[in-house]
Amino acid sequence: METEVVKPGTLEELIRILHDIFSSDKVNVEEVQAIMESYESNPQDWMQYATFDPYRYTRHLVDEGNGKFNLMILCWGEGHGSSIHDHADSHCFMKMLQGNLKETLFDWPDKKTKGEMSKKSERILKDNQCAYISDSIGLHRVENSSHTESAVSLHLYSPPFDSCQTFDQRTGHKSKVKMTFWSAYGKRTPFASEVATRENN
Repeated sequence: METEVVKPGTLEELIRILHDIFSSDKVNVEEVQAIMESYESNPQDWMQYATFDPYRYTRHLVDEGNGKFNLMILCWGEGHGSSIHDHADSHCFMKMLQGNLKETLFDWPDKKTKGEMSKKSERILKDNQCAYISDSIGLHRVENSSHTESAVSLHLYSPPFDSCQTFDQRTGHKSKVKMTFWSAYGKRTPFASEVATRENN
């Protein structure tokens, strides 16, 4: 018999439920995805974390999940996108809070064949949809292809990670990159010289 999904009314409630789910060592992907999808986005819940940058998308830490996960909000201006990247052997959930994002999935580059990376699929994620990816599924790129609308997404990574690999679509060449937060818990992070991060989500 299926257990009924407890629908979180607010982002705070969603965070409480996620803490309960991740208190065990086993991650139930379907359960997490269903809970995140069932939260109906309300800008009043997350606006304090959402700050845009005119030149690139921004990452904002919302909760550290007792060390089991990182929950963050990403803000995508018109035309902003990530590189093709992996997820450092973590689970990655991405829920739309506002606007649409295009997700393009890629196969891992084959060491034997050099050249253009192979696209697996493409889809548009819309309000309140929640997508899931892990390294066993492949690599992805996320972009806001709108020239008139910004987008906001909620991401959960378990376990948390602070670096990943990005890939050049034309060659499959990979680079290791460190990820930074534009803000944590609604406050600007104190970086003296912030490195532009292109990879992260």
